[in-house]
Amino acid sequence: MRTAAKMTAFTAALAATFGAAWGVGDAVGPEPSAPPGSAAHTGSGDHTESGARHSGGEDGGAGDATAPEAGGLRTSEGGYTLDLKTPHVAADRESELRFAIRDRTGEQVTAFQREHDKELHLILASRDLATYRHLHPTRAADGTWSTPVDLPAAGPYRVFADFTPAGKKATGLTLGADLAVSGPYKPAELPKPARTAAVDGYTVSLNGTLRPGTPERLTFTVRKDGRPVTDLQPYLGAYGHLVALRAGDLAYLHVHPGGEAGDGATEPGPDVSFSATAPGSASYRLFLDFKHEGTVRTAAFTVHAGAATQTPAPTGPADGHEEEAPHGH
Repeated sequence: MRTAAKMTAFTAALAATFGAAWGVGDAVGPEPSAPPGSAAHTGSGDHTESGARHSGGEDGGAGDATAPEAGGLRTSEGGYTLDLKTPHVAADRESELRFAIRDRTGEQVTAFQREHDKELHLILASRDLATYRHLHPTRAADGTWSTPVDLPAAGPYRVFADFTPAGKKATGLTLGADLAVSGPYKPAELPKPARTAAVDGYTVSLNGTLRPGTPERLTFTVRKDGRPVTDLQPYLGAYGHLVALRAGDLAYLHVHPGGEAGDGATEPGPDVSFSATAPGSASYRLFLDFKHEGTVRTAAFTVHAGAATQTPAPTGPADGHEEEAPHGH
């Protein structure tokens, strides 16, 4: 295909994808108090420990009146706006991603609460969920955040900023913005559901299911060379970190284990458990970060919330039904 034709096809694909994403935001309406010119959208309700707001609102599927509202679908919420200063980067090339969090007056926020060892957690994911990054950017004195990124594939991406502003009554927020990555674009298909995932010689099995409107226990078991890993290392204050993204609109669900590393009760593996509630009936991509032998690795799973009860995960070594890890951590 000629260069001009390639660019035309890529631009059309981006327009279609971003148009769908903006349609989700436009449906909730503008936030009058947001800074002029921002892509503001209303939001209400308090954050739970999972990072989702309780609501019987627009994000749940049919019959999901008790499901928590999904996060990351809005650029503005609760008087804060994610200002993505780098709206596009090139594929397969290191670039600097810059952004800021602005308050109701348009000023850049410089005071944040530390949550899980960091002031802010930055998640990048491609719209096809084939590429995932969990980053911890650096904040300058003026409130501008920056981090190097090197994304392997072109296409539309979503950037999520997970943070809690400073203040006694402040609640956690997850704001999202679209990022375009230039280059030849070919979207990947969503991997089929699997009970095990393989990454760098490790096998991670999943026991449990994800359901809309109902807290469910998800337990991940980490093995290396067929043997349980019992010396996981703390990562962000725990032995595991889980992010769930809904296929399609990339609604965001951020959860953490019930225990903390070094609390005297939580074992350092092989099991890492979470309690999670899906914000609607759909397919989700789960990204589990765990640290062992000084390296953080990511195991990825596809699950369907609202499906029939899934069979228990295998108790022995992987049985061949494995899913390879996504592109990098």
